[in-house]
Amino acid sequence: MTFELSKRKQAIWKQSEAYAGEFDRWLEKKQYFQTEDIQYLKFLIPAHSKILDLGCGLGDKLAALQPSEGVGIDFSPSMIEAAKKRHSNPNLTFTAGDIEDKNCTESLTGPFDIILISDVIGLLDDCQQTLSQLQPLCDHNTRIIISYYSQFWDPIIKLAELFGEKIPQPNHNFLSTTDIFNLLQLANLKPIKREWRQLIPKHFFGIGDFVNRYIATLPFIRRLCLRNYVVARTAYQLKPQHPSTTVVIPCRNEKGNVEAAIQRMPAFCDDLEIIFVEGNSQDGTLEEIHRVIKAYPQYQIQALVQTGKGKGDAVRLAFDKATKDILMILDGDLTVPPEDLPKFYQALTDDKGEFVNGSRLVYPMENEAMRFLNFVANKGFSWIFTYLLNQRFTDTLCGTKVLYREHYQKIAANRDYFGDFDPFGDFDLIFGASKLNLEVVEIPVRYKARTYGETQISRFQHGWLLLKMVVFAYRKLKAFF
Repeated sequence: MTFELSKRKQAIWKQSEAYAGEFDRWLEKKQYFQTEDIQYLKFLIPAHSKILDLGCGLGDKLAALQPSEGVGIDFSPSMIEAAKKRHSNPNLTFTAGDIEDKNCTESLTGPFDIILISDVIGLLDDCQQTLSQLQPLCDHNTRIIISYYSQFWDPIIKLAELFGEKIPQPNHNFLSTTDIFNLLQLANLKPIKREWRQLIPKHFFGIGDFVNRYIATLPFIRRLCLRNYVVARTAYQLKPQHPSTTVVIPCRNEKGNVEAAIQRMPAFCDDLEIIFVEGNSQDGTLEEIHRVIKAYPQYQIQALVQTGKGKGDAVRLAFDKATKDILMILDGDLTVPPEDLPKFYQALTDDKGEFVNGSRLVYPMENEAMRFLNFVANKGFSWIFTYLLNQRFTDTLCGTKVLYREHYQKIAANRDYFGDFDPFGDFDLIFGASKLNLEVVEIPVRYKARTYGETQISRFQHGWLLLKMVVFAYRKLKAFF
């Protein structure tokens, strides 16, 4: 098979062909690196996804990801023949082709759940154009994952090649994660997050495992890692033009806020459902909800009663009962004004993000809306969770969160990874959204003081819980245990 290649790519092609027969031997020399790389990709990519692997080599990585349908492309015919012999799984297809050739990408049948570009971006002549050509293979749920190596490691890699510990590398592009972010944006793709892994790409009697798990992912140090990953999505979103919405209002001892929630609720969409979830109140909240339902027959209002405890249980109960396209949470204390909900709806429907989180810590708040120690702690935790989640979070505990129901259903289906750990419900959604690689956007809100009832937040009890969430998130999102 022949392709119209530049002189640089002709040299790369010849080298790929020359080493195809002994590539397996070189893989044995970097077995630890490959195993760690695949482990992180398994974290990013759900099993049984439809995956397109661009630059698949021998196909080992694609096979390890256990796709429901896997398509591997490589422009070395010898490498593709070796991959076919190596993997007889009927779910895997291997094809020789140049991914910079538009005819190659146009011959593929999308959309794919995942498009994996592992190391190949360093070999392309025109990265921007190649990324642009991926758009027809994407839908609104497709995630593009680019893995590459850090240029800081060039001297070490050259030494490894010199001593025969690594296959000689062709002339690569010099690309940092910032460069890759820029190329994605130029290609009308939306970068979501990035991560760095493997400070020591060798086992070294267990030292590599310890360093890579507990040290390599720390702030600043992680930038020195060999491996980096960028996750992106297409800017193309096919959603209902005027999606319907369910607003969930968890309320315990909030009798004085029930009617106000309805009276102040803007008509921001044509099909709006409101679900109150009552949590065993002592002030007649449930009776007040039923009275309001009768008093406002023009609204779609439901009342649910918790059998469990905590806001998280209330939210999960209501989300499972909801039938509308978009799911919103509005805390029953109304400290986040209902009048702000159209901003959340607009951000989601205008595709500014896929998980919309409120932030109380941007605008000045009313006196007594949040106690000083709570404010300081929330500021500190926002920095920590931004690091842990690789996306900006200025306020993890703001009750107002908005996402599409289809995304919530995926979070619920993958809940086993984190387990039932969160009585708030905020972290269940935040961690789940992070695991799904949803794009997060924050809406600043004017946080108000209560006009009825008392806060149900204990600064020390819930502060301790936040600390436990930090440890939990580090284990599950950074150290993987």
